[in-house]
Amino acid sequence: MMETSARLLRLLGLLQTRAEWSGAELAERLGVSTRTVRRDVDRLRGLDYPVEVDLGPAGGYRLGAGGRLPPLLLDDEEAVAVAVGLRTAAGSNVAGIGEAALRALVKLRQVLPPRLRGRVGALDIAMVHVPGLPSVDAGDLAAIATACRDRRRLRFDYLSRPGEESVRLVEPHQLVVWGSRWYLVAWDLDRADWRTFRVDRMRVRPGTGARFTPRGLPGGDAAEFVTAGLDRAWPHHATVRLHAPADSPTALRARTYGRVEPVDDRTCLLHFGADTLHSLAFLLGALKEDFEVVRPPELAAELRRLAARFVRGAEAMEGRSARAEAAGNGGVHGA
Repeated sequence: MMETSARLLRLLGLLQTRAEWSGAELAERLGVSTRTVRRDVDRLRGLDYPVEVDLGPAGGYRLGAGGRLPPLLLDDEEAVAVAVGLRTAAGSNVAGIGEAALRALVKLRQVLPPRLRGRVGALDIAMVHVPGLPSVDAGDLAAIATACRDRRRLRFDYLSRPGEESVRLVEPHQLVVWGSRWYLVAWDLDRADWRTFRVDRMRVRPGTGARFTPRGLPGGDAAEFVTAGLDRAWPHHATVRLHAPADSPTALRARTYGRVEPVDDRTCLLHFGADTLHSLAFLLGALKEDFEVVRPPELAAELRRLAARFVRGAEAMEGRSARAEAAGNGGVHGA
């Protein structure tokens, strides 16, 4: 009986890792016959686990949606990843999931083996909420993700940057997290073009949309599409030449700012934007490689102004240190 119970748990775990399995594949993984697989599937269904069966030559087994959540069978790395994800979600800007994420994290920690509990504890994160960061509705986020997965059209109310309200009908392609904000890349049916929407400005209308055949996204990369769109939306733009190749760690990190363009095996161009010249300079200050300003000249002037301020700050400390040392030496001589 113990052997059968262990096999049922392993079968359940396999069904959770793929959308569909053939009977022969499951039999090979479990080391049993296809007839035993059928009996085990019947046992799972008798325990109210929603195992669906497609009959015929191309048929298979899959885990469907049921009335209760089946136990998740996770390996060590998956368990740690889930714990870190829950801790991050607890402090995220997705409204309504923080407390639920913490409850789930507590439950997960209670059942973790000691070897993993220490790893998860070492990765504990103190989340700092950024004032003014808009929140994302968890229900809307789930509805959007489901529409992307199932390739179904999505209708929602949208508030644009200038404050204009409109109703949009789209074919959702992919959700992208950029910085601390969520974006949806989608084909706008009314405008017959690709668009990027901020999820915190969306209010999804109820109902299931019609299925659609996916279109090819220009460039093929949703994250780069969002980055390029955000770059065009900023009021201030700049281009700098990084003293690092386009595939270097510095250039890869800089892709979160904007678009990286290869030049040669030692340099690349970074095209990026921000709300102010000061913000442009701040972003450049975070890079660890040297760079040259290509445009605009106002950015070069802003960098000089900031550099002078930094030098004054350093000189003030050095001056205090020098005066303190002189005072100390004077005291010794006087004694």
